[in-house]
Amino acid sequence: MSEHRLGENVIERPRSGWRISLKKVTGYKKHLTKITEEASTDGLLRPYLIKPRNKTKYFSDCLGPLYRWLRSKIGKLWDEVYREMSQLVDITTLSGQHILSHVWSYVERNVVIIDGVPYPKSSAYHYQPNRIGYSQEKLYIHPDSGILCLAKKIPYKPPEKPKDFLRIDAYHHYRKIDDIWYLITLADIPFLSLGADVVLKTNLTRDRGWWEYGKPVYAVSKQQCSKKQIKFIMQQLSKV
Repeated sequence: MSEHRLGENVIERPRSGWRISLKKVTGYKKHLTKITEEASTDGLLRPYLIKPRNKTKYFSDCLGPLYRWLRSKIGKLWDEVYREMSQLVDITTLSGQHILSHVWSYVERNVVIIDGVPYPKSSAYHYQPNRIGYSQEKLYIHPDSGILCLAKKIPYKPPEKPKDFLRIDAYHHYRKIDDIWYLITLADIPFLSLGADVVLKTNLTRDRGWWEYGKPVYAVSKQQCSKKQIKFIMQQLSKV
């Protein structure tokens, strides 16, 4: 791909949609203004004036060349990458602003590094944050070095099969407790009441039942398994 045609390659496809006054499309100009303000605040582009016209056709983009170009810049300082992109694409035009919005969808700017792992700031401090690259590879700007980096997709690893639990149905399962196998029977926790759990040895609320068992139930009985039951359990757990 010719770098000099980066802007044309992204928007060279025909546009779809129809002409309609921007007065009837709420939030459009506000969205473009927000993009400008964020980029200007971060020092990533010079301020420019957005002048949308009475056009609301949307772009049917060919984004592959843009992403490949960004990916080829991995390992370089983002300021240099951005400066080079600004020479190839006129970001003062509506099409340039459109391309810039796609750049930010590919590149994560607001990043925090926790234990050497990159997280988006928006979710880094959630209870179970998803690191950058959790579901798909993602470009990001390293917060310390300013270098454009790539977080590769984390390969999926199926959870290991538990060796101390075997489900029978919604209200019965086998569980190994202190090296002894038991048949556990569950029961629904009544509304506005508690369930005396014989396994956890405590009274459960419906919320606690959800937390422990995935539904508002409690263990109502616990019966030690016979040799025949244990043999069945071992056979089931050995299956791949």
